[in-house]
Amino acid sequence: MRSRTCLNQMMLGLLLSLASGGAVAATEVAKSAAVAVKDIDAQGNTLVPKGVSRYQSTVFPDRIVMLPTATPAVSQRVNWRTKSLVSQVVAGGNNPLPALLAEIAPASDGPGLHLQAKRYRANSREVQTDNGVSAHHQLTFSDLQPDTTYAYRVQGLGTWSEWLQFRTAKTAFAPFRAIYFGDAQNSLKSHFSRVARAALLKAPDAALMIHAGDLVNSRYGVLDNEWGEWFDAAGWQAGMVNQLIAAGNHEYLKLDEDTPQERRVLAPQFGVQFGAQFGAASNGPEPLRETVYFTDYQGVRFIVLNSTEALENEAMAKLQAQWLEQVLSKNPQRWTVVSYHHPMFSVSQGRDNPMLRQHWQPLFEKYGVDLALQGHDHVYGRQVAPGLNKSDMKKTDRKSEQAGTVYLVSVAGPKMYLVADQARRAMQKVAEDTQLYQVLDFGSDVLRYQSWTASGKLYDSFELQRMPDGSKQLQEPDPAKLMPQRRCGNPNQATVDENKCWEGDDFGLAAAANRQ
Repeated sequence: MRSRTCLNQMMLGLLLSLASGGAVAATEVAKSAAVAVKDIDAQGNTLVPKGVSRYQSTVFPDRIVMLPTATPAVSQRVNWRTKSLVSQVVAGGNNPLPALLAEIAPASDGPGLHLQAKRYRANSREVQTDNGVSAHHQLTFSDLQPDTTYAYRVQGLGTWSEWLQFRTAKTAFAPFRAIYFGDAQNSLKSHFSRVARAALLKAPDAALMIHAGDLVNSRYGVLDNEWGEWFDAAGWQAGMVNQLIAAGNHEYLKLDEDTPQERRVLAPQFGVQFGAQFGAASNGPEPLRETVYFTDYQGVRFIVLNSTEALENEAMAKLQAQWLEQVLSKNPQRWTVVSYHHPMFSVSQGRDNPMLRQHWQPLFEKYGVDLALQGHDHVYGRQVAPGLNKSDMKKTDRKSEQAGTVYLVSVAGPKMYLVADQARRAMQKVAEDTQLYQVLDFGSDVLRYQSWTASGKLYDSFELQRMPDGSKQLQEPDPAKLMPQRRCGNPNQATVDENKCWEGDDFGLAAAANRQ
């Protein structure tokens, strides 16, 4: 624990120094911090052997990711990474870091994209991790045309990325698809990657990918190999499909654990102040603009909240509720989806989040939020708003019910917990030991939801139908057409006795699953 505390202090100091424009060279302190991080990560949450530098930044641009702005019909945010720019600054001068470029042009059927390309300059900042110092770059393409396909590329140090392309949103409602993932978190390349790839094969025309937090496991340091594996799993799709990302508790660094000074600090991959990789629409309330925001995409309002801050500090729960009411009360969109990390109604054993039900749930029901997309519990669960659950349905008709908000919890990575008895009784569908992705189809009057297993089996499904009077009807298929309820299949009883199915480190390089 002492080494973790020292590491936390060193890493926080480095991040503060880098963010404020302090020294960015790799100092002895930085090297010590990197070694300490690797020692803490001895469980091997990645496929990177000890002492191997798999994910250090280079002159080539990588980790290219598209993030939605508040106006996705006419603008687009893009972030990427290269090696440090410090070596490009003239020694002894006071010059700022050089600005890298990105080029964008209307997509054409020939290779002459550069002939019509418009150039944008990025804002860059240096970030220290256990893989050394790297430069992260951010920019927003503006003045775009709605419903138009564009090709773009980003600059490295003496080189460029490949040309990537995307299509801007329409200004009015039009049907589209989105993909929703629960926690990825552990063994990202070895286990999350097949889920991410299967999802895109199932819905290759998806316009958005929604991540409900805990993209990685990092908590005691900036474990950059985990971020490297997340981007490996996401692959090129992160640079061609907008990523709508909620911060989970593992997107925070835990400092001074088990002391009166224990606190969380948002990882440098997020935000305006430290933000390197995932700064998005930035239209939320201060001081949460890094992680609370909304975007209107083609007739659907997507709202992202920060449940970690809300549960740690009731003032932050109230602040988000006040902001949320403003966003919901002035909402002209056809459908409304809210994503955050901790469930309104917990599914796994020993968890509960009454603060969210106190401050957020009344607003969800008052303003008719359609879907709440959540993570954290490492199981699957679906529950319709209380008072409209399955006990209210006629015994002769299990296919249809009047619906309030539908609360969903899912998991995409290999870490698995057990479903609580109360959740089995209250929820329409639950699952243990199941990696899943969800496909959402937004139509004018019908919202279709399907949850698929990693191997391509339909596990859960329903339709929300908007009636002429504005109410919503939830329709389910015959249960016989879906997979039966899945239970934990881990033969290790010691893990099950601790109310878990699979531990987060059961699949690391040091685990039995990977022993030669």
